Amino acid sequence: MRLHKFAFDGYGAVQVATGVATADSTRLILMLFDGLMESLAAARGHIEHGNTAEKGNSLMRAGRIVIGLQGALDFNQGGDLARNLDDLYGYVTRRIIHVNAANDLQALEEVRGLMVEIRDAWASLPGLMPAKSAEPTYN
Repeated sequence: MRLHKFAFDGYGAVQVATGVATADSTRLILMLFDGLMESLAAARGHIEHGNTAEKGNSLMRAGRIVIGLQGALDFNQGGDLARNLDDLYGYVTRRIIHVNAANDLQALEEVRGLMVEIRDAWASLPGLMPAKSAEPTYN
């Protein structure tokens, strides 16, 4: 249930209200990553257009999603991988704060690139996603 709460908080209840009730944990994590990608893209556009308040909202949403992903880590089962992801998510959170303070598009792209790699790794694990599900790519 904890992961469901993070999905609602981080991704936005409107977009996932129909999917969360039936989604498995892998799908919820991918939904969080998709929401993160959308938030980062929106933040980029807001920075480029000088929309300070909207940029802040998009980056705050992105930060909440990363914190949700971080909070969903299982250190007992995940071992070193979970600890490494925890460190990565902490780094990404600090970079998002930096992007918000400095309007640093290069740092924003760094965050996006890191998170795309992790998202794509989740999506490509065999047997975790139903074969009929078409996943977007963020290359």
